Amino acid sequence: MKNTLIKINLNNNKSIKLELYPEIAPVTVDNFIKLIKENYFDNLIFHRVIKGFMIQGGGMFQDMSEKKGASEIVGEFKSNGWDKNTLSHDIGVISMARTMVKDSASSQFFIVSGNAKFLDGEYAAFGKVIDEESLQVVADIEKVETTSVNYYDDVPVYPIVIKSIEII
Repeated sequence: MKNTLIKINLNNNKSIKLELYPEIAPVTVDNFIKLIKENYFDNLIFHRVIKGFMIQGGGMFQDMSEKKGASEIVGEFKSNGWDKNTLSHDIGVISMARTMVKDSASSQFFIVSGNAKFLDGEYAAFGKVIDEESLQVVADIEKVETTSVNYYDDVPVYPIVIKSIEII
């Protein structure tokens, strides 16, 4: 299994380049690549931004309605019986968001922007940002002003739209 490079293209003409690691999370990487090829992420937003922690996207439209259609996958992390995933939640790591149910991840992901090692072994990390320019984009996103929309907190006031995600 070889690593895959991807690029998240944003509405401000910036992008985030990442490398995905199938050897530690094969189901997660396969699912993410499948969603990329289906253009699933096009026009979704980073809907949750917490300074010093992470930026989350992959499941909501600008009006904060949820995109449906992605299947739930097995959680590839230690507390769910998967020992191959040793990637720590350091700055720049991409990981799957989920509910309290361990096998509930589908399309929502987050990129770590601060200390999140407390997530190690509990969430499926599956790749990492590959360059300083991309890390700066993540850092810039985490500085945006946020508000509450309906029952969602930490929503950027001005939408950060994922125009597309592509394999590079």
